[in-house]
This record gives sequence, structure tokens and C-alpha cells, in this order.
Amino acid sequence: MATLEITFLQGQLEDRKQRLQQAITLAPRNGALASLLREVDSALERMDKGTYGICEECHEAIEQGRLMANPLVRYCLDHLTQIQRAALQRDLDLAAEVQRNLLPPPNLCVADWETSYHYAPQGPVSGDYCDLIESDGQLFFVLGDVSGKGVAASMLMTQLHALFRSLAGLGLPLSRIVAQANRVLCESAMAGQYATLVCGLAKAAGEVEIHNAGHCPVIVVRRGEPFLIDSIGFPLGMFPEGDFSAACLKLEAGDSLFLYTDGFSESTCGEAEYGIERATSFVHQHSHRPAAGLISACLDDLRTFTSGNPQADDLTLLAIQRRAS
Repeated sequence: MATLEITFLQGQLEDRKQRLQQAITLAPRNGALASLLREVDSALERMDKGTYGICEECHEAIEQGRLMANPLVRYCLDHLTQIQRAALQRDLDLAAEVQRNLLPPPNLCVADWETSYHYAPQGPVSGDYCDLIESDGQLFFVLGDVSGKGVAASMLMTQLHALFRSLAGLGLPLSRIVAQANRVLCESAMAGQYATLVCGLAKAAGEVEIHNAGHCPVIVVRRGEPFLIDSIGFPLGMFPEGDFSAACLKLEAGDSLFLYTDGFSESTCGEAEYGIERATSFVHQHSHRPAAGLISACLDDLRTFTSGNPQADDLTLLAIQRRAS
């Protein structure tokens, strides 16, 4: 593992050890606490010896995502016992259920805005993030992609969901919401973790504010013509301070926004990549469809391009359209 990640995990384990020692003084007969303290001490000892993160059975590297999710693991997936594998599967099933329950209602409509999304993890859990929140007759929307994969990425996705849900109802300017979320993420995320995302607010009069923090360009079709809203800031979780200004535009009835993660634009067929240019052209040609129809058409075109091969990354699409009043 990288030095920064080891240093981060060591700090986490030292803090856990201190809290366990304090708990044991209050409950000296609690065998579970004593057992957990021995596991923490063992992990810290392996760090001192330089053997941390190495499977004790095959001496190969343990999966990084599992270490980030649980710094006490000592065996790679290939050498878990049947009971351990069953417990891990139960945890993954529960994590997947938690993620599904965090998704917004399908085909949500707020004032003049119609929405539809498609959310498809590549594995049991996803690092993609999609949310739609109705706030005082306005539509608050977020779509993002957490660095890494697996459980560690899904945990950060869950944290982002809680952050934006908490901030969206405070009536703060969009730039303040993104800045606050970035600051919390910088203070709490694990070493090397960050999130690219698009955060926006669609108002009843057709006005839209959008901040793109290091994410794929947003495709806009306005008055029948397409254009892109590129990134205007760093991903969240990289730097505690930064410029989080928002782009502003006004959409009329029939105009559309199309957001996606790189599991869409970077899908490949052989050496060819689906790409932003093809995505923009396709969304432009099919922007007359309702939001759900546009999502469905994009998925059909992606399947045609990839010849139906299994997806290689998490995939999320979000269409937002302004309807006639």
C-alpha cells in the first residue's frame, strides 16, 4: 500500500487503541474489548515490521479496498474460511441494500422539471452518487463519482449523500453548499479519496445553477442546440479551499440537461471509446424524448456500441428536462 494510506490507517488504529484502552478501564471484564485491543495491537505490530497488508496464508497483498474498510483484516479473499466468506457476502448484500435505499424516487417531477435516472453498480456496491431533492419548489440535483471502487468507495458515497442531504435544506447558495461539503470531505476522507461531481439547483422560472467539480462535462440542449458545461473546479476532498462558483443558465420548455459518470463516456469496444462527442450528438438527436425515453435510448445505444458486453465500471445517467408550464 502507498505510504500515505499506511500513515492514515496507522493513525486510525492508534486512535482506536486509545479509545479501547479507555473503554476497558470502565469495563475491565469485557472480553470482547480486550480481544479487539489485541487485534489492533497486532495490526500496529505488523506495520512496525513492514508486513502489514500481506496475507498471512499466501503472502500476497490483501485487497486495498478491504483494508481501507477494515484495517484489521489479515487474509486475502482467496484464503478466507467458508464462514468468513459467508459473513462478507452478508455484509456486501446489506451494503448494496443500503445504497439502493439511498437512491431518489424514480421519475421525480418538481414544478416544471421532469427527471429520470439509471443507476447500475458494476459490482455489489457502487462509488457512483446520484440524488434529487425537492426544496421549496426547487430541484436540487447531484451526480458524482468517488475515486476507487468497492466498499471503501461506497462508504464515501454514503457520506456524500448525508452531507448534501443535510446542506440542501439550509437555503445556502450553491457555492457555499459545495464548499462546505468539500471541507468536511477533506477532513474526514481516507488518504487518496476524492469525488468528482456535478451539483445543481433548478428553479421554477427555468433558471439553473450548476457547479462542475472535476466531473465529466454536462450536456445541455437549449433551443435545439447542444453545448457542454465543463469542470470549473477541483474534485471534492483534494484541497480544503478553492473556487466553487457556479455557472448560470436559463432553460425553456423542452430544454434538457444530461449528466453521467465516466462508466458511460469511457465505455469501450475494442480500442474504441464511446466518448463525449458521441454522447453529445446522441443526446442532441434524442432530446425531444421525455426524460425516461432519453435515458432508455442512451442505454440502447451504449449496448449497441459495446456489443452487449458486460459493463466494466459503475454506470449512472441522469436526465433533467423543463416541461411546459
